[in-house]
Amino acid sequence: MRLTDLCVRITGAVAALAMAFVLTSTTAQADDKNFVMKITLPTINENVHQYAKNLAARVEKDSGGRIKGEVYPASQLGSIPRQIEGLQFGSIQCGVIPPEFFVGVDERFEVVSAPGLVDSIDHGQRIAADPEVLKLMLSLGANKGLHGTGLFAALPSFLVSKSAVRHLDDLKGKKIRVLASEFQNVALERLGATPVAMSLGDVLPAIQQGAIDGAVSGMTVFTSMQYQDAAKYVTRTGQPFIFLIVELSSKWRDSLPADLRKIVDDAVVGETVAINPISKQYFENAQKEWVQKGGEMIDLPAQEQAAMMETLASVAEDVSKHKAELGEAYKIVSAAAKRDR
Repeated sequence: MRLTDLCVRITGAVAALAMAFVLTSTTAQADDKNFVMKITLPTINENVHQYAKNLAARVEKDSGGRIKGEVYPASQLGSIPRQIEGLQFGSIQCGVIPPEFFVGVDERFEVVSAPGLVDSIDHGQRIAADPEVLKLMLSLGANKGLHGTGLFAALPSFLVSKSAVRHLDDLKGKKIRVLASEFQNVALERLGATPVAMSLGDVLPAIQQGAIDGAVSGMTVFTSMQYQDAAKYVTRTGQPFIFLIVELSSKWRDSLPADLRKIVDDAVVGETVAINPISKQYFENAQKEWVQKGGEMIDLPAQEQAAMMETLASVAEDVSKHKAELGEAYKIVSAAAKRDR
């Protein structure tokens, strides 16, 4: 063998070894790297906040401290649209947000808010665990920087208002805050009210200033955010049901080593199950707390509650029948609701 050939072979071997060392070193550095997981949510001091705190603690424990969980409740990282943008761009790593707020990403996110879909908290929790519902909901936004990882049922919606809504006619002409859902818009319009889509952080000031007459949201929100001083009446309509979807930033998740990705995914899913009995307790406690703080709980007369449900029964089908993808999504979720009753 000529000397020049030997030199070439030695040089090539050295280069290959060097490249292998670099790749091994890079992988090791990635595996050893610590990560921050900012968890954002619009609410505070209630079951969704408890979920976020439990998730942060579990991820930190299961990762041996390689992931540090940080919880930012009450929209501390910006309004809900800004939180969603943060997830898409990777500046926020995890969001626990009602899926209706993601309709700008994909309108099918609103499908679980269909009025009349859920009969009770137990029913909602079964729907949230249904494999077909999970397959649909967690796939949405995958091409927009989002990685759906978990879904859970929080509680039914009630109506909080400045003046008492004791009958359906009391709703007529009132401006009522709703989530960003066409299902909710149409539902309120059919009941004679004017729906106003609004991010949670803006709702209480809007009630205090008289910009709106009331809001559709969760009982735990009303108590934790001290609504009783601005609007003391809560009407237990029960519609629609509030779900929370847990979205990870795809950009951030893809940056994790495989073992940490599994730890995060398992933690998100595990805590969506663990929160179920906690959510039920928070819901019961919130109703008692509202009355203790001077608020009033109102039930519509039975005939009027039934009439309201009849009015709302066709909303989701009417809204979705001219939208192919939304219509298919509604068929999947409504079928799950029927078999999970």
